[in-house]
Amino acid sequence: MKKYRIYIAFICFICAFAVACGNDKILQAEENKETVYFIPVEQEVERGLEAFLKRSLLEAEKQGATHVIFEVNTPGGLVNAAGNIATIIRDTSIPTTAFIVKDALSAGAYISLNADEIVMTPGSRMGAAAIIDQQGNMADDKSVSAWLADMKASAELNDRDPVYALAMADPTIDLPKYGAERGKLLTLTATQAKEVGYAEAIAENRTELLEYLNLSGAEIIDSEITLSERIARLVTHPIIVPILLSIGSLGLVLELYSPGFGVPGIMGASALFLFFFGHAIAGFAGWESIILLIAGMVLILIEIFTPGFGIFGVSGIVAVLLSILMSSSTTFVDMLLYLFIAFIVTLAASVLYIRFFGYKGFLKKLVLTDATKSELGYVTNETNEDIIGQTGMTVTPLRPSGIIELDNERLDVVSEGGFIDKGKNVIIVQSKGSRISVRELKNENNE
Repeated sequence: MKKYRIYIAFICFICAFAVACGNDKILQAEENKETVYFIPVEQEVERGLEAFLKRSLLEAEKQGATHVIFEVNTPGGLVNAAGNIATIIRDTSIPTTAFIVKDALSAGAYISLNADEIVMTPGSRMGAAAIIDQQGNMADDKSVSAWLADMKASAELNDRDPVYALAMADPTIDLPKYGAERGKLLTLTATQAKEVGYAEAIAENRTELLEYLNLSGAEIIDSEITLSERIARLVTHPIIVPILLSIGSLGLVLELYSPGFGVPGIMGASALFLFFFGHAIAGFAGWESIILLIAGMVLILIEIFTPGFGIFGVSGIVAVLLSILMSSSTTFVDMLLYLFIAFIVTLAASVLYIRFFGYKGFLKKLVLTDATKSELGYVTNETNEDIIGQTGMTVTPLRPSGIIELDNERLDVVSEGGFIDKGKNVIIVQSKGSRISVRELKNENNE
């Protein structure tokens, strides 16, 4: 009996050891499991996208990701944002692949060139990367030269022939074989990109892409943009920024023209809140700019309620403008242009509002707008129109003012301009307030 107990104990020990070894191998396999992060590069390239990609790459590094794949579908966007994104991609220690699912145009092509590998889907495109200003014209020579250098450096980063990258941005380069005759920008299809070494492979979908990268069994993690990042991407768009600033300034100014705090004030405050919230999420508006904004608003309120020499008002306006400039996601010149647009819109709308509706704001309480009109009872002397047409006699000469007697009452009068001697008959022709005008009456006794 004792011998059987020893056998049973030994078998239990063997089973426990096997289970422990199995669990250890499972844990080790889980620890060594490969992880792939998919990060979307969609819509226009702007500073909000930059903030999202930076956050996603940091998260992938913390999670120990094996590979990062950028799913690219963008028409391009801001050059400065594209440059910052390219730097972020180059600086990461994780292998990267640009998976062009539809379009990688302009700044999108530049971003893709900075990834370690490029894989394209059938029917996708890459190129057309000329640098243009906000009016749609070619940028100045200095900006174009810098952009061409960046395109060339990005191509050479992974041993790609730079002539194709330059042809994407410079219409003077002649590549008729790929549809880029002189005067046209190069745009490569997936097949052409693979032919010239600008795409390592063509894949229909994620499955084929992961097979090409030998990551078929890897865990897939999709980096999703948060609500706050969506707002940041929206409000940092170069078209939305001047609209928000115009709505913000217009709403606050119109609030001064209407009693109470209503729709204009809420609209203006909400627009400015979205501007600073989005730029703060994107990493452009720090606490210093928000504190400066609050200080500026306080100074403006002080100027409104305690009018002085304008020092508080001017200081407040300057503080608000500085806070906006400090939060800018674009260049200094572009932000000045946006502020100028907001100023013109606000000025025009204010003039129209006052013209058609008048001023009804709380500042009206600080300014006396009543007039001392006779219709409202503001008269210094009562007008006696009953005496018009009556005749009297001059008691003193009228030079042209003097005294006449009318019904045993003496009145201060003035002649219509000429001299009238004492003892002459006169007729009252006008009575307005304290002014009574008379005219000499000609008759047989008074010639």
